[in-house]
Amino acid sequence: MTNGRVRIFSDLHLGHRASRITRVEDLRPLIRGADTVIFNGDTWQELARPWREKSKEMLDELRAIGASENCEMLFLPGNHDPGWDGPGYLELAQGRIVITHGDALMLDSSPWKREIMFGRKVVEELWQNHPVAATDVDTRLHLAREIARRLPSKQFPQGRSLIARAWDAATPPRRALKMLDAWLYQGNHGAVFCECYFPQTEALIVGHLHHAGSWLVRGRRIINTGTFVVPGTACWAELHQGFLSFGKIVPGTDSYQLGERKGLWKFN
Repeated sequence: MTNGRVRIFSDLHLGHRASRITRVEDLRPLIRGADTVIFNGDTWQELARPWREKSKEMLDELRAIGASENCEMLFLPGNHDPGWDGPGYLELAQGRIVITHGDALMLDSSPWKREIMFGRKVVEELWQNHPVAATDVDTRLHLAREIARRLPSKQFPQGRSLIARAWDAATPPRRALKMLDAWLYQGNHGAVFCECYFPQTEALIVGHLHHAGSWLVRGRRIINTGTFVVPGTACWAELHQGFLSFGKIVPGTDSYQLGERKGLWKFN
């Protein structure tokens, strides 16, 4: 899997009302040419009953595109699709690069989420039942999945217009404040996560926060590949021949394309 060209995307949210992806075929150019594509969580709406059926159909289309392009597809769990097999992370470049969704970076996974804001006792109970999660990464990622399952979303966006999304983010008001706080400190959260669970890691690739970017924090490169959900920005990361690159995804009239590279780092 680590040989050849490895691409990473996150937070497609297939079937979500606010996702920009309306035709799965539009994603083909992003997959073409890659030997392996890693979908880093929240690929589909496993826990959202209103969208689950449509989302599963779109997921099947995505996998069919991968097969037709002779591309290996790997799916990591996110807080909206915790059911994928595996430990919840991948290591590349002999462990120098770690990929995980990002919901384990913060103690309560998604502090801006209404169900978590009003479900603090559930989160505290889960931590009490998994004390090893403070030092063991497998337990920590298992705990993140349990939080997702115990506190799934009960309210869903009514549209993908900027006004609808802004209203969704601002109700209740402290939800928006918690989002901004998570965005502001995500580089620090990523660095602390690495120090605790992957001390040898030099780069961490996440999604989850719907806030794309690249930051150097305490000697570690933290990359967020963003989201296809309005109003976020979708980005790509790629490891090829020992070089890790990062850039934006460009929407076209009938497909998405890999946009200009914004960062390049050597890992060989």
